[in-house]
Amino acid sequence: QVQLVESGGGLVQPGGSLRLSCAASGSIGGANSMGWFRQAPGKEREFVAAISPNGGNTYYAHSVSGRFTISRDNAKSTVYLQMNSLKPEDTAVYYCAARGWILSTRDNEYADWGQGTQVTVSS
Repeated sequence: QVQLVESGGGLVQPGGSLRLSCAASGSIGGANSMGWFRQAPGKEREFVAAISPNGGNTYYAHSVSGRFTISRDNAKSTVYLQMNSLKPEDTAVYYCAARGWILSTRDNEYADWGQGTQVTVSS
């Protein structure tokens, strides 16, 4: 089991940027695909981005493709989500999650979750 802690959320104006971090308690290198998900008030949790164990493969939701970048530093057991050109509709609680080897966009395939970090995009 991996314990995950997200940080980096906050209030930002439309068009601004934020970088979220997800620190894992144990090693996630070489074994865990990682994902970012988000949940806005009154909405279902949705997939944002995912990255393979070695960082060689990434996948993005259509709504964030070209604006968000997922990356990882296995030496630091940390995953990042760089968010640029933020829009009000990006406002949500953002969660990172860990699963096995295979990259997935489905939240029910992730076993370990962080507590979430709030991102608010507003002028």
